[in-house]
Parts: sequence; structure tokens; C-alpha cells
Amino acid sequence: MIEHYLTRKGREKLIKELEELQKRKLLVQEEISRAREFGDLRENSEYHAAKETLINCMHRIIELNFKILNAKIIEEQNIDSEKVFIGVTVAIRDDVGNYYEYTIVDLEEADPMINKISVQSPLVQGLLGHKVGDNCEIELPTGRVNFRILRISR
Repeated sequence: MIEHYLTRKGREKLIKELEELQKRKLLVQEEISRAREFGDLRENSEYHAAKETLINCMHRIIELNFKILNAKIIEEQNIDSEKVFIGVTVAIRDDVGNYYEYTIVDLEEADPMINKISVQSPLVQGLLGHKVGDNCEIELPTGRVNFRILRISR
């Protein structure tokens, strides 16, 4: 079973998205019914567009249900805050002196604009399991970069 680590706020966001998609699904099903009334479905663009929208909506509903049911709430986990792991905020400095601070979250909650980055990102993958004071050489899309972990907080 795949586990998804989410914050309470992130889980609530997924639940809200699920509720909206379920409402949207009903509207799309009505669109499909109306489009059927236009006759020959092989050449009915409204019908085909609505069917594609319904399929995408159903895929996302299934994905959200799975993630919500299998979510582990980060705030409820006994996470070692001395190591880089999902749910912590880590302060790092690269070898040219640039300072960065990121909160590590699941892909669903990632938002680089507010310094929330995915646990699946190359940077975080290179930092996972390390402690304050560790130097990490990480392969990023731009090349290898050295980072020093300055602080880890939860």
C-alpha cells in the first residue's frame, strides 16, 4: 500500500477538491445526456468533449479518494525532527552562499512560490535522512551542487 503524507490543511484541500469534482461530475453527466439528444454520436463534438471531461474527472476522483483514504497526517506522525524528512522545514546554503528554506511536503501540497517543495524533487531526495551540519552533493537538473544543512525544524 502506498502511503501519502499530508498536512491536515493539505488533506482538507484534497477533500474540498473531491467534493467539487463530484459536483462537476454530475454536471458533465447532464451535458452528456443533452449531447445525446443531438443524434449521431460519431460526429457529435459536444458529446465527445463531455465524455473526455467525464473520464478525466473520474480519474481524478479515484486518485483523490485513494490519497485521502491512505493519507498519514504529518502532524500525527512521530517524525525525527533531527533528520530531513517530509513535514520538516529545512534551511540550507549552497556552496556559493545562497540561502534557501523549504518545507518538505507531498507532491499534492507542493507550491514553490511559498517554499513548499515535493519530497519527490531531486533536491529533497538528496537531502533526505541528513542532519544539521551535513554537506550534501546533489545532482540537480542544472548540475551537481553542494548544500550544507543549517537548520531543521518541525
